[in-house]
Amino acid sequence: MTHVLDDLEKRSLIAHSTDADALRAALDEGPITYYVGFDPTAPSLHIGNLLQILTARRLQLAGHRPLMLVGGSTGLIGDPKEAGERVMNSTDTVAAWVERIQSQVAAFVDFDGPHGAVMVNNLDWTQGLSTIDFLRDIGKHFPVNRMLARDVVSSRLESGISYTEFSYVLLQSMDYLELHRRHGCILQTGGSDQWGNITAGVELIRRAEGAKVHALATPLVTKADGTKFGKTESGTVWLDPERTSPYAFHQSWIQAEDAKVGEYLLQFTFVPVAEIEALMIEHEQKPGLRLAQRRLAAEMTTLVHGADQTASAELAAQALFGRAELIDLPEDVLVAALREAGAVDVDEAPSIVDALVASGLAPSRSAARRAVAEGGAYLNNERVTDPDLRLQGELLLHGSWAVLRKGKRSVSGVCVATQQARNF
Repeated sequence: MTHVLDDLEKRSLIAHSTDADALRAALDEGPITYYVGFDPTAPSLHIGNLLQILTARRLQLAGHRPLMLVGGSTGLIGDPKEAGERVMNSTDTVAAWVERIQSQVAAFVDFDGPHGAVMVNNLDWTQGLSTIDFLRDIGKHFPVNRMLARDVVSSRLESGISYTEFSYVLLQSMDYLELHRRHGCILQTGGSDQWGNITAGVELIRRAEGAKVHALATPLVTKADGTKFGKTESGTVWLDPERTSPYAFHQSWIQAEDAKVGEYLLQFTFVPVAEIEALMIEHEQKPGLRLAQRRLAAEMTTLVHGADQTASAELAAQALFGRAELIDLPEDVLVAALREAGAVDVDEAPSIVDALVASGLAPSRSAARRAVAEGGAYLNNERVTDPDLRLQGELLLHGSWAVLRKGKRSVSGVCVATQQARNF
């Protein structure tokens, strides 16, 4: 079997690590206990967090035990951002988000068996801790000059950073120390943007316990231009289906760039490396078929939302472009697909010309009329010949929705203001 570190290396999942030889030796002596943490600064995790969860899963599949930390206390503060001070959420809000995120995390790792995961919350060891004890036992190990040298801190010194955010690194480091003491944890994983916090925890354990522990960071997942992957025009791609529909989630992977899709397949999926390499050769020979993107989208949507939602998302994509029957789509799937395509709300019984303009498929009424006259306008995948056709009655899917298309590739839609639409 391939060593887990070699597999992580082949999948471009190691950006930084402490002593690599020592870490390999510890894993070989195994099983070890390791942890990864998530702060509930929103009601859902997103694609960037998913990479950390899946890395934890890879280590578990290799025979090691994960501690999955959702930070009930660190979530009350939030890791400093270069953009400015975070807005602090109420204790009740954070507590509710902890529960939601714990349920998301729990879906990806195994909590049974000899290497069963353990869910932990850092509120358990911070809520009864006095300020004096925190400063004496934790703060004394942190030289202020090193804290000031951290990139996120130094970038905020001129504009200002609160003592609360400045001290965040102490709290996260204490997590590692507590998990080392309570569970024998000797490895923390996380994103490379957390490397300073992670290594601070390694140093705290060395100073407080005289023990050597390990750290491993994955690279940030980016697009070809260096911007963060998982951000779309409509916003962040969340794991919660109420915030990002399974269709939109599927589309976020379908839209992966050719230059990056192979990397995403390696980092996010459990498809064997050799199989991905073979797929990428085929993809490069026939890029127009988007074979790699389709495999990536299917793997990831099934992993996060299940096979049924994957099938619905694929059917919706086909139906919008006339390769499947629109009537076969459940209303929630159709709505999600149309909203992702930019569907807009319109007044009752608009003409096809007005609908094309409202949806953005035509820049003007004259352009919309010209599209109809030239045979390039479609309603629910049927070519429209009458520019005065009204969208009403049986022409509306599920009583309210219409799929509009101009030419072969430009798709949008409208939600017609009927009583049913207002109730949806």
